Amino acid sequence: MASVHESLYFNPMMTNGVVHANVFGIKDWVTPYKIAVLVLLNEMGRTGEGAVSLLERRRLNQLLLPLLQGPDIPLSKLYKLIEESCPQLANSVQIRIKLMAEGELKDMEQFFDDLSDSFSGTEPEVHKTSVVGLFLRHMILAYSKLSFSQVFKLYTALQQYFQNGEKKTVEDTDMELLNREEGGRKMEKEELDVSVREEEVSCSGPLSQKQAEVFLSQQASLLKNDETKALTPASLQKELNNLLKFNPDFAEAHYLSYLNNLRVQDVFSSTHSLLHYFDRLILTGAESKSNGEEGYGRSLRYAALNLAALHCRFGHYGAGATVLAMTSGDCFSLQSWLYVLGQKRSDSCVLLEHSVKKAVHFGLPYLASLGIQSLVQQRAFAGKTANKLMDALKDSDLLHWKHSLSELIDISIAQKTAIWRLYGRRLSPQDQGCFAAASEVLKHLKERFPPNSQHAQLWMLCDQKIQFDRAMNDGKYHLADSLVAGITALNSIEGVYRKAVVLQAQNQMSEAHKLFQKLLIHCQKMKNTEMVISVLLSVAELYWRSSSPTVALPVLLQALALSKEYRLQYLASETVLHLAFAQLILGIPEQALSLLHMAIEPILADGAVLDKGRAMFLVAKCQVASAASYDPAKKAEALEAAIENLNEAKSYFTKVDCKEQIRDVVYFQARLYHALGQTQERNRCAMLFRQLHQELPSHGVPLINHL
Repeated sequence: MASVHESLYFNPMMTNGVVHANVFGIKDWVTPYKIAVLVLLNEMGRTGEGAVSLLERRRLNQLLLPLLQGPDIPLSKLYKLIEESCPQLANSVQIRIKLMAEGELKDMEQFFDDLSDSFSGTEPEVHKTSVVGLFLRHMILAYSKLSFSQVFKLYTALQQYFQNGEKKTVEDTDMELLNREEGGRKMEKEELDVSVREEEVSCSGPLSQKQAEVFLSQQASLLKNDETKALTPASLQKELNNLLKFNPDFAEAHYLSYLNNLRVQDVFSSTHSLLHYFDRLILTGAESKSNGEEGYGRSLRYAALNLAALHCRFGHYGAGATVLAMTSGDCFSLQSWLYVLGQKRSDSCVLLEHSVKKAVHFGLPYLASLGIQSLVQQRAFAGKTANKLMDALKDSDLLHWKHSLSELIDISIAQKTAIWRLYGRRLSPQDQGCFAAASEVLKHLKERFPPNSQHAQLWMLCDQKIQFDRAMNDGKYHLADSLVAGITALNSIEGVYRKAVVLQAQNQMSEAHKLFQKLLIHCQKMKNTEMVISVLLSVAELYWRSSSPTVALPVLLQALALSKEYRLQYLASETVLHLAFAQLILGIPEQALSLLHMAIEPILADGAVLDKGRAMFLVAKCQVASAASYDPAKKAEALEAAIENLNEAKSYFTKVDCKEQIRDVVYFQARLYHALGQTQERNRCAMLFRQLHQELPSHGVPLINHL
């Protein structure tokens, strides 16, 4: 069929190599599939009202539009669709097509001659201006323009189309019988595989103009609203390449190719398709016809804006800003991208405020809301208070509800969640040790955003980080190290940080210190405050594990100052915990306990389970160290309180399956039970410690000195 279409129907009108008219040559042509649809329409007209029920007639009418506008489909699939609407009519259509395909060429000639009768009489079966009438007239006209050799090739294609349909029908029948015998599960997979192959076969030839427009519109809508229902990137690109092979100057196909290449992060192909789209748009004169000579300038401006957006998508902010600098005359579109491209500028907040004011002045609620949310994000990273940010988002929500901007409502909710987490409300399933719940969330995200979709990197990174954390908690450092490469591919900063954490856990202090220092310099340059603080805390831990607690104090004070400046409450609490531990090592446990009372409440209220366990473990250590100078009765009471806190810490560590920390806790408990003379409890903890110590690697660091 593809060769028939190529040789007979594609005839672009060109002058000096430039397309000046319809790039499709003709608006429609006859294919075996369309002959089958014509047979269906003819049978519907011949069938009396009493022979088909009202419900079946309604189903058939709903089926017609997709059949007329959609791409060609295999005959077996067409039979199945008609049978679902009206089994009786499906049988009649099958018989008519069979007689035509197994008969002679004159049967097809006679069929097209009889189609004109549909418009004859005082009360014709079909009105000429209706959707069905226009389709019939296009088919009759296209058929009448064919030469005899073209008619013969069309009839040969019809015979082949019928034979393929009959073969597929037999296969489907056999598979249905097999399905009944085997219980149905295997058949469901086979049917899915068949449907995919049929879709690949269905578009082997060129689409008509109407079919191409419908196909592109549907796929573009799916890419925007529900990417999982769109064709896969490879399948969609195959269809687009096939479409562009017959219609190389179809601008909309190039634009959909641009969107499709964005899904797989292909910067070269995306740029190539985008430039081709605007080249074809200007070449065909579509913009100048509708907007006068101004249309060319507008097309060029939109081309520049889209190119800037493309650079922004791939993180090329400098190139994007350069492209934007060349645009003029469309300040509203410029504002929509200005905040993204100005992220690295010191005056970005001023630019955003100006953008929001102009959007409000000109009555552009969508741009105004985007500007407000972007401004909130910028100010959150700058350390503004949470209440002011939430008030700004409340104003943005009023715009959403007033103007029904449902898309931005979802963005606002996600923004609020991110802000709460930034300021210390870490209540996600992963942080709370609910790994089963986290797995369910990830499963949903994998279904909603396949690996080739735009936002898939977010859940892929989260999945890798969860696996990494679980491996570290379990003491399986070799497994955690193997996950670093995957994390680095998705986020280079996170990858380097976690590589250094693994090296530190493996007692490779000098290598870990080098990585931390390089990462610290890079994050300070990029103004990644959260990561800067995390690196400083890791460096401090590295110092006291190297028996240099005094060197760690200035580092921790620097981290605390940053946390306070940017109002990162949770990181500030973590920093105070580290300071308390440093004071414990330096032999001043009383001051350490005072610090803990200041910082432990936010940790226990909103912190991750692992951090809660570490905090309670540190409290127990400080209690024991402080009790060294107590009298025997008071000391025993303090040790009992420490054991209770250790039990609470152990319950937290058990929830996240952190075996290394559990080992440290039971070791400490065994020592305390021995000091209290509770031999049975001591032996129980000692046995548990021995089991864990044999299972986990030991790196020669004193267990009591761990935070």
